[in-house]
Amino acid sequence: MTRDTTLQGVILMLAFCVIAPLLDVGAKLAAQNGIPVGQITAARFVVQTALMLPVVLLMRLSMALSGKALAYTALRALLLIVSTFAFVSGIQVMPLADALAIVFVEPFILLILGHFLFGDQVGPRRIAACAVGFVGVLLVIQPSLAAFGLVALWPLATAVLFALYMLVTRGISTWMHPVTMQFHTSWTGLLLCMPVMLLADGSGIPALDPVWPMGWNWLWLFMVGFFAAVSHMCMTYALKFATASALAPLHYLEIVTAVTLGYLIFNDFPNAMTFAGMAIIVASGLYIIHRERLSAKAKAREPQISLLPEEP
Repeated sequence: MTRDTTLQGVILMLAFCVIAPLLDVGAKLAAQNGIPVGQITAARFVVQTALMLPVVLLMRLSMALSGKALAYTALRALLLIVSTFAFVSGIQVMPLADALAIVFVEPFILLILGHFLFGDQVGPRRIAACAVGFVGVLLVIQPSLAAFGLVALWPLATAVLFALYMLVTRGISTWMHPVTMQFHTSWTGLLLCMPVMLLADGSGIPALDPVWPMGWNWLWLFMVGFFAAVSHMCMTYALKFATASALAPLHYLEIVTAVTLGYLIFNDFPNAMTFAGMAIIVASGLYIIHRERLSAKAKAREPQISLLPEEP
């Protein structure tokens, strides 16, 4: 990758960090205006499917799915549904920045799961950084628990579910185009959501019983799917133009956007303890990225052992 393409990747990643929290803004506005969390989650997949279908057709990508691919895609969609539901349940009452900061514990969980499931090498320094990161999460959660009760644990559930989602994505990405993957995840997610919404209709379950959107709620629901699709397209192509190690530190700018939007739209501003927790989470995450870069460089310097006989 050249310097020019890396710059394109950085610009797209910055766009992701600005656009992605707008999805959360739409979800919070819809939830605060009486739209059930389950309906907001389903709306994401309705809009994403409608937006991604023409993209796949214009790019002339194959939409064929084997039985194995369908199973993995359905699992990926299910994890995304539940993680979205959990996050929207949290931000319904919590400030955006607080919830997002807690979700940023996901790289630590992913590191640990990668070690146990895939045998990824994780040294003591990265384990220590994970532990410190979890301390930062506790600092963010503690005021939220006091203010909102157990609702503050929803973003932590999101982090665990999203880590599992990323592991499934890691497996699929080796043999499926990322745009096709996003499209298939959208329509399978929609198919999984619809039966639940139909069964919940008239049930009186606050989080699931759908209502007819009124006024601005149509826009808020559209925002959820639109900004989800656009932000993930930005991320997809950012990774095409630049390495993951170059882009990973920029991801933490998403918290800055969330703090700004939370203050401007909802008049929410983190307290000192929450800011301290955010700083610890970001510092721990950046340190892990640094250690992974060093590990990658060390592996690149290792002599390659060939099983073929050397030429005389």
